[in-house]
Amino acid sequence: MAPKITKIESVEFAYPIDDVGTDQHGFNLVYDPGEVTERKLFALTVHTDAGITGEYVGGNSPSAAQINMFADYLVGKNPLEREKHWSEIKRALRKYDRMGIGPIDIALWDFAGKYYDAPIHELLGTYRTKFPAYASTYHGDENGGLDSPESFAAFAEECHEMGYRAFKIHGWGGSEGSRDLDREVETALLLGERVGDTMDLMHDPACELETFGDALTLGRALDEAGFYWYEDPFRDGGVSQHAHRKLRQRIDTPILQTEHVRGLEPATDFIANEATDFLRADPEYDAGITGAMKRAKVAEGFGLDVEFHAPGPAQRQCIAAIRNTNYYELALVHPDCPNTQPPVYDGAYSDMIDTIDDDGMVTVPDGPGLGVDYDWDYINANQTGSVHIYD
Repeated sequence: MAPKITKIESVEFAYPIDDVGTDQHGFNLVYDPGEVTERKLFALTVHTDAGITGEYVGGNSPSAAQINMFADYLVGKNPLEREKHWSEIKRALRKYDRMGIGPIDIALWDFAGKYYDAPIHELLGTYRTKFPAYASTYHGDENGGLDSPESFAAFAEECHEMGYRAFKIHGWGGSEGSRDLDREVETALLLGERVGDTMDLMHDPACELETFGDALTLGRALDEAGFYWYEDPFRDGGVSQHAHRKLRQRIDTPILQTEHVRGLEPATDFIANEATDFLRADPEYDAGITGAMKRAKVAEGFGLDVEFHAPGPAQRQCIAAIRNTNYYELALVHPDCPNTQPPVYDGAYSDMIDTIDDDGMVTVPDGPGLGVDYDWDYINANQTGSVHIYD
């Protein structure tokens, strides 16, 4: 008999990140010695009558609220019918951004891998089991960390010595005093001078630049420095096809868009309307592994590459099953503070800066499902009082 979902459980928990705070506006994470930031995530468990669970840790409060809207639909259903559930939930959440689908879909894929005793990438169709990572920095700060062009260049050289062959800047944000276009330009040019011959360089202002003109000015500096891609530059929020098509027409550096574009169809339109060169995908943001793989296939059909946002076991499983992708994002890294990785993994899995080998490579977990074991003792001991059970 086919397995059935008997219960879905979601546990909110918190964990600290030392020496990390926020910029002046409170939006971007930055190095801040002595400060401790508390981050909240959700641990999701899909229980089945097969005695096998599907698990995933991630998500946020808005996505958890969406899960409240459709979890009851899944109880009693076959967890292996992911495509059917994906389609039904996508329609049910048509008024919203659909980010609630991601954590559930990933957990269903984790169940499937455990059910068939295979890692997810084998179910998808393995292309490789090892791939290069790029060092993706915290935002620039004013606290003695990544606080100058020189500090970014020195950190890029340090990352290169560790084995990284690609490096991405997240520039400065916060108050108007920190958002200094001249400093962004100087940083890009110095990086090109210091490591441009030995590393692929990327720049992600995270939509901090205030005008199209600012985006164009920085883009021309990236051209001069030979950057590999330019991502989410300015205050359109990363969603205007027209603006990014115009930007592509005026600079040479390839554009990477759609991190903030929700849905398969709008992401496809971004490519069709020549508004991006690389496509962005994220299994948590883009309706799960099912949705992220759809984006990858769309990009492949257009002859383009898909680049996955953020680190994590779900991202690694996807990248292992895709030909048309170049790098794994190892984020967020800094010379003086830790990554934001939650301390929930039993075993050797890590997305800290030192996880790469001497050639700058990471491997895909080879256990069943996502290939990771979660520390449920830690999760339950750090509950924040939000536990939802659907049965």
